Amino acid sequence: MSGIGTLAIRNGRIVDPVAGTVTEGGVLIRDGLIEAIGDIEHGLFRKSDVVADARGALIAPGLVDVGVFAIDPLAASAGGITTSLLMPDQAPPLDAPALIRQAASFPAQAMTVVPFAAATVALAGKEMAEIGLMKRAGAVAVSTGRGWIADSGLMHRLMTYASAFDLIVVTHAEDGSLTQGAVATDGEMPSRLGLPSAPAVAEAMAVARDLMLAEETGARLHFRQLTTARAFDLVRAAKRRGVRVTCGVSPAHLLLSDSAIGPFKTFARLSPPLRGEDDRKATIEAVRDGTVDLLCSGHDPRGPEAKRLPYVSAEPGMAGAETLLTLALTLVKDEVIGLPRLFALLATAPAQLFGIAAGRIAVGAPADIILVDDGKPWKIAAEALAGQAGNTPFDGLPVQGRVLKTIKAGQPLD
Repeated sequence: MSGIGTLAIRNGRIVDPVAGTVTEGGVLIRDGLIEAIGDIEHGLFRKSDVVADARGALIAPGLVDVGVFAIDPLAASAGGITTSLLMPDQAPPLDAPALIRQAASFPAQAMTVVPFAAATVALAGKEMAEIGLMKRAGAVAVSTGRGWIADSGLMHRLMTYASAFDLIVVTHAEDGSLTQGAVATDGEMPSRLGLPSAPAVAEAMAVARDLMLAEETGARLHFRQLTTARAFDLVRAAKRRGVRVTCGVSPAHLLLSDSAIGPFKTFARLSPPLRGEDDRKATIEAVRDGTVDLLCSGHDPRGPEAKRLPYVSAEPGMAGAETLLTLALTLVKDEVIGLPRLFALLATAPAQLFGIAAGRIAVGAPADIILVDDGKPWKIAAEALAGQAGNTPFDGLPVQGRVLKTIKAGQPLD
């Protein structure tokens, strides 16, 4: 189906996150854009055009995944992700305009890659990088990467400059002085396993400081992943005061508690680490009440050389792109949110937040679309995942809902 000029998709269920509706119908795609939505009749297209029967599948916007650590087109396509916002934690770190341009030059017909600029030189947390020049090169945000900037004076200057350039500051929320050397969150399971751990309050302490600095400077602040009740309480209160703050969460922190790390399951070693059950439930409630602004995969594929190690030596991270949607659909099944809100969190909201032309189904919009069988049962198998690595803590989990086809700029991807 490569090289399609016009594609008509009929007999589907159109998910419109903006209108908050799910309606029967289809879409007509011409020259990479959505030309018509609704009842796609034969009179709208020619005999030579490609017509696809969705057979009742969801027709939804392609996902916009915020904060991935690797460009992984196979995993993204399998998971319905058409736009990936890339963290600066690369080799070398994305701390110069040329590196930003290089990251953004990934072939757009496969996946749109939008880079975050490193907030500090080499992500070392010591010297602010040339964020203005990197914005001109294509960066849509500046990020502290996997780490937290301990120097509050530097963070204040960073937010001041970022505010002047209208760049979002994307930060990792853990006070490094508390988490240094820790591989888990204080609790029964890490204690039983004898693992070095840190209190969950390390997240709230980092959140509190960065919120105060954002309020002082007027900066736009985004916490890439939050995971604790105290942190969500702080964000709720800050939003009520008018602070320009947003936050994301991953399915791992919605569905797993720290009990998943036992006995020494390195695929469940994440950053931020898994939390206790009370914090997991609080994360779900933060999605329900609107405190959470977007869902992200935290995609960080790691090979066996990084994971087949003792727990304290293994690298944190999980392959999350391919399983993002199917795990997030659990929120709909459990009646936490509805389908339109789910796709708002996965596509529309992140696109709007970072100013990207994506994440919606509308006439004239780019035809980044996915077809999803939201009832299809399957089992997650780490060795069968399509991407660079299969380090998922959900290995062997039976799930429902799978992407049938990902369409990028009107072209179905294999």
